[in-house]
Amino acid sequence: MFGSDPHTGFIFASYAVTVVTLGALIVWIVVDHRTQKTRLAALEARGVTRRSARSGGVSS
Repeated sequence: MFGSDPHTGFIFASYAVTVVTLGALIVWIVVDHRTQKTRLAALEARGVTRRSARSGGVSS
């Protein structure tokens, strides 16, 4: 079944590259999210607030 097709190695390699790439992107996003939350907390601790929190409504 798996060995009968001459393209089996290419197909498995393609799936492996895809899985590794998606895994790396997921890890990168999670790490970046944590970093941004930490930076935002540090800014808020220094008294810097978000512009959206200051205004009473949506500005155009």
